[in-house]
Amino acid sequence: MAEALGGLLVVDFSRVLAGPYATMLLADLGAEVIKVERPGGGDDTRAWGPPFAGGESTYFLGLNRNKRSVALDLADPADAEVARTLAARADVVVENFRTGTMERLGLGYDALRAVNPRLVHCSITGFGADGGAGLPGYDLIVQAVGGLMSVTGPAGEGGTKAGVALVDVLTGLHAAFGVLAALRHRDATGEGQRVEVSLLTSLLSGLVNHSSAYVAADVVPAAMGNRHPSIAPYELFDTADRPLVIAAGNDRQFGALCAAVGRPELAADSRYAANEGRVAHREELVRELSAALVRHDADRWFAELTAAGVPCGPVNDLADAFGLAARLGLNAEVSVADPRRDAPVRQVANPVRLSATPPAYRSAPPRLDEDGPGVRELAARWAAEAARDGREDARDEGA
Repeated sequence: MAEALGGLLVVDFSRVLAGPYATMLLADLGAEVIKVERPGGGDDTRAWGPPFAGGESTYFLGLNRNKRSVALDLADPADAEVARTLAARADVVVENFRTGTMERLGLGYDALRAVNPRLVHCSITGFGADGGAGLPGYDLIVQAVGGLMSVTGPAGEGGTKAGVALVDVLTGLHAAFGVLAALRHRDATGEGQRVEVSLLTSLLSGLVNHSSAYVAADVVPAAMGNRHPSIAPYELFDTADRPLVIAAGNDRQFGALCAAVGRPELAADSRYAANEGRVAHREELVRELSAALVRHDADRWFAELTAAGVPCGPVNDLADAFGLAARLGLNAEVSVADPRRDAPVRQVANPVRLSATPPAYRSAPPRLDEDGPGVRELAARWAAEAARDGREDARDEGA
């Protein structure tokens, strides 16, 4: 099977979420990823649990398939030299150390570019490499100081975090996107480059309409619970058994909603005929719709409103969500067979579908240093080749 990124070597010095997520996406598309971990404990997420599956952290399992693991103590000169040899041969290096750490280890962009000018070097930070270099890059902290918590949760309750480390996920996606753009440039010019991504700027970009409201109109948005600042009705409603979300994004959908719930006159009401009016009179409108929606259960409304062309859906837990994906043929779960384990490892599938070069699931996440001997042997061979090439270059220059 063809692989979109087959033949690319990625040396991954990152840990926890943003970097490992980015490199797993690259690995799914065919890149060879060597995960460099600290001896003893490895990636922090190896210890993050419960839950565990087969004695392994499900957090770690969710971010590290299709990779090889080597444990290197970067403070040890011999191990650091192995790391530099790997990076000197890599197409891509990804790291999320504190600013200056890679430079002190001889693994910074400038040092590596000198021996590998085609290298794409991706640095992931919390707050950039300048004024924010000393700030800790934790997702929760960035959700707070970056404004996400201020627009999340019930109004007036002081801020709520998202239910997942969303900033890390956004940053990982931006990192992978930046790496691919840099590789495209390298293919055209032969030159690598530095890619820098921060959690804070990734979040500010990812806040989209809220960020735009502030930048373009000096509007500082606030938390509105499950409501939308610019659209109504676009929120959570109670039904006879469980909550249902309705997202009527235009006048046609609103008219269909009113007809389906038995209140067609609402669509003709001058207060509600256009979206701007519905936003202005949101409270009255919600009361009218709520009184109708509590008459039936969420599944009945889901079926009837969907048939009428009204975007809606019940509030599912993850079991229901995966069940829905399966019924829709989306194949959101895969089992990754691995000869190193007694049973396949269940994984969340890569969401990207490619007709010619689809994602592949070659191996389950590695155990710590599982591939260490092979990677060290490979690095030794590359180091010998580099030394031989250097001697030959010196002879040629002497001639």
